[in-house]
Amino acid sequence: MNDLHADLHRVTVAGDAPYEVVVGPGARHELALLTGTVLAGAARAAVVHTAALAGLAGEVVATLQSAGLAAEALVVPDGEAAKTVEVAAGLWTELGRLGHTRSDVVVGVGGGAVTDLAGFVAATWLRGVRVVQVPTSLLGMVDAAVGGKTGINTDAGKNLVGAFHPPVAVLADTDVLDGLPDAEFRAGLAEVVKCGFIADGTILDLLGADPTGRSATTELITRAVQVKADAVGEDLYDTGRREFLNYGHTLGHAIEKAEAYRWRHGEAVAVGMVFAAELGAAAGRLSRAEADRHRELVAAMGLPTSYAGDLDQLRPAMAVDKKARGRSLRFVVLDGLGAPGILTDPDDAWVRQAWSAVEATP
Repeated sequence: MNDLHADLHRVTVAGDAPYEVVVGPGARHELALLTGTVLAGAARAAVVHTAALAGLAGEVVATLQSAGLAAEALVVPDGEAAKTVEVAAGLWTELGRLGHTRSDVVVGVGGGAVTDLAGFVAATWLRGVRVVQVPTSLLGMVDAAVGGKTGINTDAGKNLVGAFHPPVAVLADTDVLDGLPDAEFRAGLAEVVKCGFIADGTILDLLGADPTGRSATTELITRAVQVKADAVGEDLYDTGRREFLNYGHTLGHAIEKAEAYRWRHGEAVAVGMVFAAELGAAAGRLSRAEADRHRELVAAMGLPTSYAGDLDQLRPAMAVDKKARGRSLRFVVLDGLGAPGILTDPDDAWVRQAWSAVEATP
């Protein structure tokens, strides 16, 4: 292995169409190599990005063009504003204009919202074309870009319209995190610590030693990706083990919707994890000490542990969560650290007890 690739970590996501997640400094430069492997036969590439990432997207376009592809950059709005049917329709129009065929590729360059959108557009254009994800946020690297879940938002909730469409590769270049604002980095860490709570205790130890996550960024990303890869490789369609990756998300997504997505995803999930820990404790499934560890570690990481809202107003959004089945409300809870399970239709007294532990005074 030459020096260019010496510091890179590689995680394989198994399944019917296995792919590699490359993590580390300079990972994006592996894009040129992909044109001779998983992108062989592609003639065109559409690079989806936000205006703020025009420089990086231009670099990606130039790399693809040097490899002989007709590549073009397509600009979309920033954040959750990109994940609408109107924006997706605009991209479909652009793919038609470019003459995108089934042998061509979409490349998502950006945070989780962009990779969600790019993946969904790739999944739906001609019933599925290849997609490469180049996540530029910590959240995108450990969660949104990995696993093949793609989607857009509707008035009914977040990510309720989408498709399972695994990428052919994910290039998680840690160099691009140097300029990521601290608030965005912290929000991404929520998905990292989630992986610690449900599967990998070493993540909890690393964040306990340095709650900023900056001293062990590559290891934390690689470990979180491995947790997700293990779940996705066994359960792509989210009917079993993969559900555990939604720890904290039932309340978290409801908070995001209630706040019109002004809260960052990781901030909402952080509150959701503290709530889920309290719910597990109320149900007798998680010890008091383990529930307290959630609150203490999340707070040390600079993430919120409470939310000023009305539980009854949040319930409708929780009821249409992707884990819900019919009229049954289902939560991921823990039977101890690293031992996730499902709690279906919890006693209302337990829910209200857990809510009282995270409810903030408006």
